[in-house]
Amino acid sequence: MKVVRITKPGGPEVLAFEERAAPVPGPHDLQVRVRASALNRADLLQVRGAYPPPPDVPQDVPGLEYAGEVVAVGPRARKFQVGDRVMGLVGGGAWSEVITTHEREALRMPDGLDFADAAALPEAYLTAYDALVLQADLRPGETVLVHAVASGVGSAAALLCRAMGARVVGTGRNAPKLARASEWGVGRTVLCEASPPVFADAVLGATEGRGADVCLDLVGGHYLPESLKAMAQRGRLMQVGSVAGSRTELDLGLVMRKRLTLRGTVLRSRPAEEKMLLTQVAERQLLPLFNSGALRAVVDAVLPMADIRSGLERMAGNSTVGKLVLRWD
Repeated sequence: MKVVRITKPGGPEVLAFEERAAPVPGPHDLQVRVRASALNRADLLQVRGAYPPPPDVPQDVPGLEYAGEVVAVGPRARKFQVGDRVMGLVGGGAWSEVITTHEREALRMPDGLDFADAAALPEAYLTAYDALVLQADLRPGETVLVHAVASGVGSAAALLCRAMGARVVGTGRNAPKLARASEWGVGRTVLCEASPPVFADAVLGATEGRGADVCLDLVGGHYLPESLKAMAQRGRLMQVGSVAGSRTELDLGLVMRKRLTLRGTVLRSRPAEEKMLLTQVAERQLLPLFNSGALRAVVDAVLPMADIRSGLERMAGNSTVGKLVLRWD
């Protein structure tokens, strides 16, 4: 099989294609012929040497999500058969033509979806669903503040909120990208051009002074102090990303007066059992919404795997709306 490997830490130029033996499935594993994968900021950081992968995945082959066909199953695997179309998250190694994954970490592809769209779903929707619903306990009628709403996770979160009957206020640093947010049911957007960003008054104005019940923060850094000002009483802030930095000042008095909950979360480094549980819950709750069209992939572009370097450069330039997908020809 072909893989895309990191030859040394650096920019997209350090990636190289290489032939390797295909991995053999374990007792409960699937062997999947990968038809498409998608780019994530974690991949970009891993290429730069700033985000080491878990120890149980290929250390020099990035890639967190895939869509493809089952080509073999382990002797104790029962959930899927050869020929089934599946998608899912892995800790790494998805930039390969063939991967293995535990059958309980794989999701059946939605009806009528092609591999490119399916590859754009797992990371964005599992991250958004886990943070908003399973951890922040989002309820219909609540207001959600989503930072970087035009990103892959941000757009998925907005569509998920719309499907649940929650209102969304979205922020972003690019006006043309924010203009797309109405497609995902975002009722109010705030352009954050200043540094530090200013958006709390706009959120309070959009909620008649109440503030946001939940905040999905994919940015971090100096967004946090302003987010706290924008939160409602007993608001829940989910820290999912830190592209603007991992350090900032925290007003504990404001946290206490509003009785706020701040929680950090990641998916990649969780134990396999937790990932399996999340996959099974998502299978019951999200797949019907994919099949009905209530939730969909937001894809910026589909590129051949041969163009992976230009795809990473495009992602690093923050010009994308939704996901960049890579397709094996």
